[in-house]
Amino acid sequence: MRERDIARASELPLFEATSPRTLSEIIGGAFLQRFPAGTTLLSEGDPVDFLYVLFEGRVELQGAWKDRESTLALLQPVSTFALAATVLDAPALMSVRTIERSEILMLPGEALRRALKVDAGLGLAVAQEMAGCYRGVVRAIKNQKLRGGVERVANYLWSRRVRDGGADRITLPYEKRLIASLLDMTPETLSRAFLALSKYGVEVHGQEVTFSKPQALERLARPTPLIDNHMPPQERAVGKSELERWSPPAKQAAARA
Repeated sequence: MRERDIARASELPLFEATSPRTLSEIIGGAFLQRFPAGTTLLSEGDPVDFLYVLFEGRVELQGAWKDRESTLALLQPVSTFALAATVLDAPALMSVRTIERSEILMLPGEALRRALKVDAGLGLAVAQEMAGCYRGVVRAIKNQKLRGGVERVANYLWSRRVRDGGADRITLPYEKRLIASLLDMTPETLSRAFLALSKYGVEVHGQEVTFSKPQALERLARPTPLIDNHMPPQERAVGKSELERWSPPAKQAAARA
């Protein structure tokens, strides 16, 4: 790794409380690599030799069984993945592939596990990250089990609108087939859901979505901080339980509860 890449890695919030000596030992065996779109980084059942940090690009976490595949998560920078498998020195439970050209930091798992035994600051940061990811999984399960398909799509679109600053026009960040899989739907069911949302002021043309009745869409979606994580971009931070960081209104609602 070049000096400027080492500096970037050192500035990750995941390492903000890590001692310089521990950090040097972890980063000393790290790699920063660029992968083209469509590259499989991990397959289910593979040993996980590295903790991955997505600096640029996008990746898909995917599961498969028999002839079925499902998108489990879609990650944007800056995000860690394979953290639990790295800590446990366990096989990967998910496959990982790049959606677009991606720059990924690969931190050696063995060095990370050694560091966790002696560095309390790193241990706390890793615990926070894993706790946030766990709660993110709970949110996803609640969303799928407690909401119908149209409600899930409404909430997905509402979250994208919030993250784009409340814009009345947004661009979907992923192909519709990926969004459908993420929401546990077929592409055909997703298309029907988009059609059903037209009476709530939602118009979808290709990847462009416009909202002419945002209040009506919000009433249908009924977003709640106990399921949703509608977080503006400026509040995202890897290493700080990213999936659990709420926007200010949600924090206020939680405080009142």
